[in-house]
Amino acid sequence: MFTPKIPPPDTAPTPGTSLVPPLTGLVHPPACTCHHTPAAPTTPVTAAPARPAVQFTPGSLVVAAAGGTAMVLVIGTVLVSMLLAVAITAASVAICAVVLRSLLNNQKGN
Repeated sequence: MFTPKIPPPDTAPTPGTSLVPPLTGLVHPPACTCHHTPAAPTTPVTAAPARPAVQFTPGSLVVAAAGGTAMVLVIGTVLVSMLLAVAITAASVAICAVVLRSLLNNQKGN
């Protein structure tokens, strides 16, 4: 029942052959029936002008550093406050569990 059903060697496909027969005789219609030739461009194509390299002034570097520092401080504050909220919630749930367990143990003892 749990043994694999392997086909006999005479019906098993050989590694070089495909089980799907090749498609033959398919002819695709052309995309459009209008017989036209592409028009030559009337204006020469010019390359896009090269952009100047970005140059930082000392003032812009100070602004970028201050902005990065502010962003790190804000994100850090948010993450620390979320961690603190999770820790406070876990501590309160643990205290509730201890109180409930002691109440239930006192009721069984009486």
